[in-house]
Amino acid sequence: MQTKRKKYKLDFEMVPEECWYANLRSVLPKEDWDRIRRRAYARAEGRCSICGAPGRLEAHEKWSYDDEKKVQKLEDVIAVCRLCHEVIHISRTQLVGRGEEAMEHFMRVNGCTQSEFHAALGEANREYIGRNRTEGWVTDLSLLEKWGIRLPLR
Repeated sequence: MQTKRKKYKLDFEMVPEECWYANLRSVLPKEDWDRIRRRAYARAEGRCSICGAPGRLEAHEKWSYDDEKKVQKLEDVIAVCRLCHEVIHISRTQLVGRGEEAMEHFMRVNGCTQSEFHAALGEANREYIGRNRTEGWVTDLSLLEKWGIRLPLR
């Protein structure tokens, strides 16, 4: 079920529950993950890749989802500020009590209203619910080969 949502500069990324632990930190040796995240920081030149804020950055894995083929594909690793990262992972952010600040940041970065924030969050949640109906997700990490990283054998 591929849904079309309005695209925002800063948006929510709702990872299907089955894919929650399919992240690079859990599958790569520490030195490879460090190399990938440092490359993202260098590309960002000390500024958030989304909002442009200077300061301490965090590495964020960008994934795409093919709902018909059941594939979660790594598209990039980017450097983002804490606030953008908290918006991206809004469900966790709300659980730890930082939802209000995340909402304000989303609205500021996207130049939108609170109503638009809630509409976007509702659409993202519907997409998330739909993806959770799908079982058997496969994770495509082929991008790592382009970066010269080989996955450890399992």
